[in-house]
Amino acid sequence: MFSLSGKTAVVTGGGSGIGRAIATVFGRQDSHVFVLDVDTRAAEDTTADIVAAGGAAQAVVCDVSDSASVRAAFETILGTAGRLDILVNNAGIAHVGNIERTPEDDFDRIYRVNVRGVYLCTQAAVPAMVRQGGGVILNMASIVSFIGVPDRFAYSMSKGAVLTMTKSVAVDYVKQNIRCNCICPARVHTPFVDGFVRKNYPGREREVIEELSAYQPMGRMGTPEEVAFLALYLCSDEASFVTGQAYPLDGGVLNQ
Repeated sequence: MFSLSGKTAVVTGGGSGIGRAIATVFGRQDSHVFVLDVDTRAAEDTTADIVAAGGAAQAVVCDVSDSASVRAAFETILGTAGRLDILVNNAGIAHVGNIERTPEDDFDRIYRVNVRGVYLCTQAAVPAMVRQGGGVILNMASIVSFIGVPDRFAYSMSKGAVLTMTKSVAVDYVKQNIRCNCICPARVHTPFVDGFVRKNYPGREREVIEELSAYQPMGRMGTPEEVAFLALYLCSDEASFVTGQAYPLDGGVLNQ
């Protein structure tokens, strides 16, 4: 059950946090994992851990916001593996600010990574999936795809776009046996979150972490592994009847 044996998986932003957890779980389930990250060392560290545990993995340096970088990465993947069964569009960045405190450069930066990155990687993957008769695309959206959260204007914009791209791809390629879904987490405690808090709330780190935890009715943030296990289900053959769906993983936030 939930075996990915014989499948080739690509995880963007696989060097840390949620992406690292997904890549690790996929490797444990016998997938050949290509770990894409703009950070070479991070991608190699994830790959080394998968291989040390007996899995198959390869690090590929990729800036998902750059079309040439994405094209080169997917040429490497297809040239090495010969097929592409699973794409997890996980790479993303965050931003704090309402519309008045969102400079144009920051807005464009969020768009390039969180929206354009999903577009470029999906555009690179779909032709290969069509040729081989199917595949699975999983996008990382957010609960802000559904609801408003204070001071997350640009980030919310980007995750709303991820949700609608998910549904569009699912409809366009359902007859080609390509499934496309997204996961919509609430706050997940990762090194990214810790760094984000340090940068944006210096001197208030502990207080802000407690506030972020309390936002979820369960009283804590999620873990990367919890996201990874849902990703495993959605990318496995056990979810073969699921497409075009957005799965909240929110500790009860949307029930408030």
